[in-house]
Amino acid sequence: MNTEMLTDDNRGEIEYYRHDMNDAIRHGMCVSILASRLARELELSEEDIHEIAVAGMLHDIGKLQISPYIYGRKAETLKIEEMRYVRLHAKLGAEILKEKNYSDSISNMVLYHHENYDGSGYPFCLRGEDIPIGARIIRVCDVFSALISDRPYRKAFDVDTALLMVIDEVRHFDMKIFLAFQKMLNTSNILQDIDKVLHGDLPKAIIERNDD
Repeated sequence: MNTEMLTDDNRGEIEYYRHDMNDAIRHGMCVSILASRLARELELSEEDIHEIAVAGMLHDIGKLQISPYIYGRKAETLKIEEMRYVRLHAKLGAEILKEKNYSDSISNMVLYHHENYDGSGYPFCLRGEDIPIGARIIRVCDVFSALISDRPYRKAFDVDTALLMVIDEVRHFDMKIFLAFQKMLNTSNILQDIDKVLHGDLPKAIIERNDD
């Protein structure tokens, strides 16, 4: 991108966007790692594990279409009507993936990744096993990854605090999946891998593609 003729304000907006996009990439990578490892813990098939990994990486892709509303913004500054618009990202993401010929399974995981096991989620208020298992897996991993990541309006929570916060919302999750998630955190080195993603350097190819 040529920034020679840009004003200081324009440059600031671009840096905000780059920073937020890098955070989004890290978040997608974390969710993908957590979700695919959790799928393996649950002894799903290799095909299912692969599709869950892809869906985990791309679960927030719909936010690209609403970036003027959310990137560079603090959560508390979003108005109620804007938050309703932000909630469209699951549907928008599924539509993007269908247009790009991703499988129905991957598209549906993205579509339903904000559905809660108790029926309180969105966009369709699905309940229990009406929610695809991949979306139920991603739901837990998405929440946990968000809590252990820095946000413009707060610092990351430590792992123990984040896990307690997830437990407080356990009604939103499939209990079998949540218990497997806890076991995975306690019996593997996955948190070391996640820390490298959150605080290490992004692959050069990703950074260069993001700067285009």
